[in-house]
Amino acid sequence: MAMEAGEIERLIKETFPDAMVTIEDLRGDGDHYACHVLSSAFEGKTRIQQHQMVYQALQGRMGTELHALALQTGTPG
Repeated sequence: MAMEAGEIERLIKETFPDAMVTIEDLRGDGDHYACHVLSSAFEGKTRIQQHQMVYQALQGRMGTELHALALQTGTPG
C-alpha cells in the first residue's frame, strides 16, 4: 500500500506548523521517498531526536504504508 507525498507533508505540518517540507518520490512508486524538513521545533535536538520527532508525526505509517524515507532534518537559517 503506497502513501502519497501530500499525505506525508500534511502529517508533518500538522505536528510542525512552521515546517518547510520538500519531498521527492525516488522511484515513482509511492513507497520510497526523500524528505527534507526544516523546523524551529528541532532547535537543541540531536539529529536522531529530530528524526524520531518526524517518525512520530507520521503516526505509525513508517514501515507499513511508507516503506522507505531518506530523511534530512534541520532548523531554518
